[in-house]
Amino acid sequence: MNRTTNFINKPSFSLCFRYPFSCSATQPVQPVYDLSTCIASLQACARYKSLRKGKQIHAYMLTNGFLCSPLSITSLINMYSKCNQMGDAVSTFYYRFHDHNVFAYNAVIAGFTANGLARNAFEFYNRMRLTYVVPDKFTFPCVIRACCSIREVMKIHSLVIKLGLELDVYVGSALVNTYLKFLLVKEAQKVFEELPSRDIVLWNAMVNGFAQIGRFDEALVVFRTMGEEGVMPSRFTVTGVLSIFAMMGDFDHGRAIHAIALKMGYDSHFEVANALIDMYGKCKFTEDALDIFDMMIEKDIYSWNSIIAVHEQCGYHDETLRLFYRMLGAGILPDLVTITIVVPACSHLSALMHGREIHGYMIKNGVGKGDVNKEDVNDVLMANAIMDMYAKCGSMRNAYMVFDKMKNKDIASWNIMITGYGMHGNANEALDMFSRMCETQIEVDEVTLVGVLSACSHAGLVSEGRELLRQMRSKYGVIPTIEHYTCVVDMLGRAGHVVEAFELVQNMPIQANAVVWRALLAACRLHRNSDIAKVAAQKLMEIDPGHSGNYVLTSNIFVDTGQYEEVSEVRQTMRQHNVQKAPGCSWTELKDGMHAFVNGDRSHPKANFIYAQLDSLTARLREHGYVPQL
Repeated sequence: MNRTTNFINKPSFSLCFRYPFSCSATQPVQPVYDLSTCIASLQACARYKSLRKGKQIHAYMLTNGFLCSPLSITSLINMYSKCNQMGDAVSTFYYRFHDHNVFAYNAVIAGFTANGLARNAFEFYNRMRLTYVVPDKFTFPCVIRACCSIREVMKIHSLVIKLGLELDVYVGSALVNTYLKFLLVKEAQKVFEELPSRDIVLWNAMVNGFAQIGRFDEALVVFRTMGEEGVMPSRFTVTGVLSIFAMMGDFDHGRAIHAIALKMGYDSHFEVANALIDMYGKCKFTEDALDIFDMMIEKDIYSWNSIIAVHEQCGYHDETLRLFYRMLGAGILPDLVTITIVVPACSHLSALMHGREIHGYMIKNGVGKGDVNKEDVNDVLMANAIMDMYAKCGSMRNAYMVFDKMKNKDIASWNIMITGYGMHGNANEALDMFSRMCETQIEVDEVTLVGVLSACSHAGLVSEGRELLRQMRSKYGVIPTIEHYTCVVDMLGRAGHVVEAFELVQNMPIQANAVVWRALLAACRLHRNSDIAKVAAQKLMEIDPGHSGNYVLTSNIFVDTGQYEEVSEVRQTMRQHNVQKAPGCSWTELKDGMHAFVNGDRSHPKANFIYAQLDSLTARLREHGYVPQL
């Protein structure tokens, strides 16, 4: 929002004409003979977001004296708005020969609204009112959607009635949608019922308005009423209803809407195809989502983002990266949304090479950067995501470089660094970062202290961890949770204080869960304490009998202590509960992508070569005295 506040103020004459001439010297404009041809060309540039060609036409119109027409100014404003260049749009608006009429104001207001700059749109509307330009039925739909408070909506609604525009279906649709946005359901329904003519736009406003505020049942009631009154749904109705079933995870009804879309021929539209991809993905039917994506003749950035997001949400991180590089191969440049989806995939796979390439792309292309003088919320969130990726990939040096360059650091920024240092055994750095955080105005939270306790656990700083747990409530105002106790149990167990860890589990004020008992069981295996292991194993069988890790840990403890009868009992119990251990899997990052290897799997295209090399390596190890432990 702050990025464009200065657009409202009238720029200097030189600023108005700096941009239109920027490319005309190197890219000569083809001859254009009259004003109507120029305007038609600008409309095409707006439709296809061809900014460079639009600037060339602007330069031609300027040199040929075509900017005296209000229609030409309005067309230029619309072109720059559609190309997301609101600075140029406002500069064109303030061209000195132009008489500011309602059409020019409408173009700027619509541009700000379409670009998500609602406050700027509303300020421009106020400026329009101060210059005594009377708004019309094309002004109000955009201004109403730009309202940031109920009071603003009420005032504009009153003016709409005063000007006799309350029966206009587009104005009414905007009022319905905005009233619902502010949860004023009665007011929205009143506007809807008072309109004598209810076309599909108005019905869509009701359906999508209810859907956007999470009142899915009411949205579906309106949708059914549409059918009862014989109103044919449009593709925007279909996308709205599909979004509801996507959020509800209702595959059966979502598939029924898909059938309706096929019957009406809407499935070929970008919006519907993207909504179908989202619905199938959120219902965990990724293959169906991918089939729809592959059948699309043309795919825009939203299509790619949808299919990539579907795979990331379902935990298919390697496929997420594969689709990302397929997108680049198709010549589609990623945007901020794409990066936000792909970076966590790199974090989950520890794909440092790919993460670094994506970060380099962001720096080179300015992705995620707002105002160069300050960071907005999106910048901080994006920096945190990049920092988290580096930390989880083990590159704390790069993580700290991102952290150090951030102008504004939120609590998540500090937590990522503390947790990252602790995760990789750099306890001193984690504690130093924690001390620095305490010196700032940012208050520590539960996550911060989990990170510090984890650092103490990995580094064996038992006394520091004990003291931190003791002071959590009094010094930091944080009530210890199960996660904090788990860290302390793990810390004590790693350091060999198995009995003390067992006593903490028994006496802590929170009932121990499976994670706590599993941490204790792991400590028992590390220090071969079979007595406490039996108690921990028994608790785990009661709490979480379906977790294969419980049986594996218990079995290994008995193997280490030579209690083979108990090993047979554990394995028998495992068979009785039909519990199977998931095969081990590892990922290797190479230049051509991520390669997954499952234990005993030969599906890799180069499996024979890989196993041959592995056998050769094993043979060499045996020559030097290596004996495998089976």
